[in-house]
Order: sequence, then C-alpha cells, then structure tokens
Amino acid sequence: MQKAQAQNKIKETFENPFEEARFRDFIRNLLNHIEEEDNHPYSGQFIATAFQPYISTLKRVGKYSDGEHEIDILIVQLKKFTSLERARTAQRNFIARYLNGSRGGKMKDAALVAFVSPNDTDWRFSLIKMDYKFAEGKNGKTKVKEEFTPARRWSFLVGPNEHSHTAQAKLAPIIEDENVITLARLEEAFNIEKVTKEFFEKYRELFLRVHETLNDVIKQHPGIKADFADKNVNTVDFSKKLLGQIVFLYFLQKKGWFGVPMNKSWGEGDKKFLRTLFEEAAGKDKNYFNDYLEPLFYEALAKERDDDFYSRFECKIPFLNGGLFDPISNYDWVNTAIDLPNDIFSNTRKTKDGDIGDGVLDFFDRYNFTVKEDEPLEKEVAVDPEMLGKVFENLLEVKDRKSKGTYYTPREIVHYMCEQSL
Repeated sequence: MQKAQAQNKIKETFENPFEEARFRDFIRNLLNHIEEEDNHPYSGQFIATAFQPYISTLKRVGKYSDGEHEIDILIVQLKKFTSLERARTAQRNFIARYLNGSRGGKMKDAALVAFVSPNDTDWRFSLIKMDYKFAEGKNGKTKVKEEFTPARRWSFLVGPNEHSHTAQAKLAPIIEDENVITLARLEEAFNIEKVTKEFFEKYRELFLRVHETLNDVIKQHPGIKADFADKNVNTVDFSKKLLGQIVFLYFLQKKGWFGVPMNKSWGEGDKKFLRTLFEEAAGKDKNYFNDYLEPLFYEALAKERDDDFYSRFECKIPFLNGGLFDPISNYDWVNTAIDLPNDIFSNTRKTKDGDIGDGVLDFFDRYNFTVKEDEPLEKEVAVDPEMLGKVFENLLEVKDRKSKGTYYTPREIVHYMCEQSL
C-alpha cells in the first residue's frame, strides 16, 4: 500500500467513532497474514468478578504471530462512560490476566486492543505487552517464573475529537511494509520518546520563527519598540511566553473549558476554541493576536467575573489565577497594536513532511494533548505536562538559530498547569 493510502486508512479509522468492520480492515492492513476470527464476545460470568464493574464484553477478532511472539487482536467494550479515562489500570490488568493464561488458555505475548466506551465517540487503541520471566525447573525444562510481572500498555486516544497525525507518522510505514511485522516494530511505533524529540525540534523551530516575526513587527512600529524598551520587555521571553500560553490553552480546550454557552456547564465548550477564534478573526479581517489572543489572555482569563461570561466572545471563559496570563513586564497591551501577521498562526504552506500549514495553530492541531502524565506501566502517545516540561527545559537557553538547548527547569508554566488548573 502506498503512503498516502496508508495515511488515509489510519485517518478513516482513528478520526471516527469505533466501528468493528473498519477496525478489522485497519488491522488486516497493519499486520500481514493475520488469522481473522469471528467469535462471540465473552460477557457476564465469563468476565472475572474483579473486572465486572468496568468490562462489559471481550471479543477476539484475530491472532497474529511474528514467528517468535503471539499477539491477539481484541475489542473490549467498557461499561461506563468514565471507564475509558478513570479505570486504565483495571483495563490493563484485565488484558494481562487474559494474556498470562489465567483463564486456562495459552499464554500470549501481547495484544492490540480497541477499548470502546458507551456513549463516547472517542476510544483507545492500545498495545499491551507482557514481560514474562523464565526459570529452569527441577526437570530441566524452562517454565514461567512464579513472580508478578505486570503488563505494560502504550495507547493512542483516537476518535472524532482527536488528531491522527502522530498515529499516521508511526503506523503508516508498518502498513506500507509487506514483510512480517515484529512485536519490537510495533513497540517502536508506540514509542513516546521519539514523539517528544520530534515535538521539541518543531516547537524550537516555531519559537525561532515567532521571535523573528515579532522583531520584524517591532522594527516597523516605533511605539511598540518604545514601550518594550521602557518596560524592559525581552522579545525572546515574549515569544517563549506566547507559545507557552497557547500550548497551555490547548490542554484546557481539550477539557471543553472554553467557548461554553451561558446555559451550559464547564466541559461542554468548544474543544477547538483557539481555531474557532482564528477562523472568526480571518473572516472579519481582524488581527488574531492583537484583537483576539491579547484580550483572551489579559482580560478574559486574567480577570474574575461573577458569572464567568465574557461578552467580547459571548461565552463563558474561566478565570485563571496566576502569572501566566499577566502581560510580561506589564507591557501596554491595550494601547500598543502588536499586529503579528495572521499567517504565523495558520497558513496553507506545505511543510517538509508534506503537511499543510506551518503556523502555530497548524502545528499544535496535529498533536493530541492529555493532562494524564505517564506512569511506568501506562504510556499515552500524546503531549502531556511532563513532555512539555522537557521541551521548556531544552528551550530555556535557545535565543537564536545558533543556540543549543540546555537542561534547566523553568517551572512557572508546568507547575501552573499541574497545580492551578489541571
């Protein structure tokens, strides 16, 4: 299969609600020579008592061998809407019990699992792998050592509310490959460290472009230059803070906290709020930074209102107490028109990776954001506060294109994200 076809296959599967036929077709293309099955799902008394509050059904739709490892393809229907996020340990342990032969079956090395929650269009695609330990028995035969070896899980959160850019980048080469796909190759596709490195390199390039653009604007506007000089505003810090503010809001909009109608609750807002504001700015021929972002940062988010309603955007916006949404060095954001061109935020330029758009929003829109920090046994292939902390650490000493990152921890934004709002 060609690259574009593989990417479309992933997008069709991962940017839609779960559908078994579509999932089967995706797996059929992901793994060569899969042995498909059409079994009845396990449910009721066939689900171990400890997992019955969380698991509705388990269905095996196929099995695969790379010549050394046995991998099952499973669909797990969860019982509760909240189970997809809140019972991740139970989900992992349920599959571990299935894989280690506790049900009386053959031991398996790993499983690719679709976890589906009722009344939720998003779902989770996971690789769960056992780490068996072996020892030599008294008769000289090798057997599994009797000690607890927990399973590990890596996941993509997918569905209509998520982006599949990372999944496409990681899984499309596997679909293109006609050779036997090994378990190690699958693990590599779920490797979060490579995502972190890629995210940092692109974030760094984005910062440099924003900084250069800001300097160009200041050169053309003596009033801004004078205010920045008077307030001792450093354009490097200004650019870094701007990107930090925007990426922080990506975490919050994921929670549905922005664009909430007056008669709705927190969580029922626009999960693409920043993009919606950009489209409105472009449609009205307004400047996105000066007319939308600055009022959002320094008025809507920084000032407390009795009913949280912000009339400029005609929706509820939460008050966020903290320094992240104070104007840097108290610059005069009201009377200085910092008209950063809209195309620094979104455009139709083609990137070197073949994506359309290389602006700030274009870049962040391609990634999944999660407030769940990784645990040793549970890895989400997404941007989380821990990953963002690593990005900020590496970016601290970067001032221009000759600079190299150095490790130091600027905790303002990460601490604020974790402690104040998330």
